[in-house]
Amino acid sequence: MARARTGARALFALLATVLGASLAGCSSTGGKRAADAREARTAAAGKAAVSTPRWTFAMVTHSGEGDTFWDIVQKGATEAAAKDNINFLYSKNDEGQQQAQLVQTAIDKKVDGLIVTLAKPDAMKDVVKKAVAAGIPVITVNSGSRQSAAYGAITHIGQDETVAGEAVGDELDKRGRKKALCVLHEQGNVGHEQRCAGAKKTFGGAMQNLYVDGTNMPDVQASIEAKLQTDRSIDAVVTLGAPFADTAVRAKETARSKAEISTFDLNPKVAAALRTGALGFAVDQQPYLQGYEAVDLLWLHRYNANALGGGRPVLTGPQIVSGDSAARLEDYTGRGTR
Repeated sequence: MARARTGARALFALLATVLGASLAGCSSTGGKRAADAREARTAAAGKAAVSTPRWTFAMVTHSGEGDTFWDIVQKGATEAAAKDNINFLYSKNDEGQQQAQLVQTAIDKKVDGLIVTLAKPDAMKDVVKKAVAAGIPVITVNSGSRQSAAYGAITHIGQDETVAGEAVGDELDKRGRKKALCVLHEQGNVGHEQRCAGAKKTFGGAMQNLYVDGTNMPDVQASIEAKLQTDRSIDAVVTLGAPFADTAVRAKETARSKAEISTFDLNPKVAAALRTGALGFAVDQQPYLQGYEAVDLLWLHRYNANALGGGRPVLTGPQIVSGDSAARLEDYTGRGTR
């Protein structure tokens, strides 16, 4: 009887050893596969997802220094370029003639594709047409949707600024506002004029424009502050770019005004201020998408003669973002993609 028990224990031990070895082998194999997958992902990071020729695309925008909006546009374009095996060149200048010269430089380099903004379309008209005549496919982004097709661009990617302005006017009405100030920070920018005009069109209250020098933030703050101190009936202020929202909030506080501050565009500060209630709402036109899709569509055009929009702009906005939805977007603004 004792020998039987001893034999059973020995058999159990043997089975346990075999089973343990088998499980260890499975675990080892699974672990190796997981490790191999991780290594493959790491090796692929930053490498092109396609094997098409390494074309060169240039993006030339109008933008001031330190503008978080254009940092996001550039990030989207850069990440699409990495995926599409594109040599990506980026330059910017907020003066129309200087921006046109940067486009001419891209033409002289014989780039394979060009992405431009048309904030000051008259200054850009001839050089964009020159690029098209040279056989360089052009996509316009952000501003200039009305001129894009006439200048020969394949398509325009962005939001319709008039429609975006109209959405602001509707939102101000929903919030019960009666008198609003629309702060324009860049002289000659047709998109900014369209935003304020659109808001004025649908807003049931009174709206007036305030022109400021966007390159001088203390001057911007002082101008808004003076207006709020002079006219206590102003109960809403709309800025046209995320960096100006915080400045408007400070002006409100200094003027001891009760006006609600809202803005176009998102960045981390705006998302946080929406969550805390320091800002009423923001109009997001998804700048990451504008940069990413512009590069991607140029690649598709070069690779497969594709085009989107059917002759109409490819809209990326407007999207009204308030405190309820801002928290969900904060992680994305923190990483620089919203």
